[in-house]
Amino acid sequence: MTLLIFDIDGTLVYSERRDSRCFAETYQSLFRQPFPSIDWSEYPHVTDTTIFHTVFERQFRRLPEPSELEQFQEAYVTLLRERRRQNPGHSLEVPGSRRLMHRLRTEEHFVLGVATGGWRRPAHLKLQHVGITTDELPVEGADGKHSREEIINALLDQIHAERPDIERIIYIGDAVWDVATTRNLNMPFIGMRWRGDHEVLREAGATQVLSNYLEYEAFLEAVERAAPPNGRIEG
Repeated sequence: MTLLIFDIDGTLVYSERRDSRCFAETYQSLFRQPFPSIDWSEYPHVTDTTIFHTVFERQFRRLPEPSELEQFQEAYVTLLRERRRQNPGHSLEVPGSRRLMHRLRTEEHFVLGVATGGWRRPAHLKLQHVGITTDELPVEGADGKHSREEIINALLDQIHAERPDIERIIYIGDAVWDVATTRNLNMPFIGMRWRGDHEVLREAGATQVLSNYLEYEAFLEAVERAAPPNGRIEG
């Protein structure tokens, strides 16, 4: 039995960084402070919790109150939903992701899960917008967690409690921080670069990188060959 864990942004769904700009726009609107950067690699961990806490603490010299975090999440999700209503074509599935997820659910030897650096509420919104149903799909996000390793481990705890028969775990992601996370966990990894720039992940250590999910057999071959990232990212 193989557990396939998917990231969301850039892996199942892409929005050309529009969702990142919504994050920054929400922050600036609520807190009347400039948002420093949507280059997520500049933050200690690439999760919504760490990004929000880092910016807030640097500007206000204190941690955000739970009510401030909740206010931000509510406004952020509202803006994401509104932008999708205005321009539904600005957020699309990575080619073939919806069909792949549907087909994998019919396979008896696969278990599916989602582990994203985003919070769960926007995660469900993004998946549902492109027609990926989240009913009975375990989705773990950055709610109360700062690192991507924490998020994946929380999902594993949730799934292992119900599926102790899992023998192999593979993570599918699109970014160099996904490579780093799976290297830290010694977890097999499949890269997704729908733009075709496979070298971004291969240079970071990924052994298997795809451009889309349109060919089911190609995905299964990547699953068969998936291994933990090799090497080490410098810097």
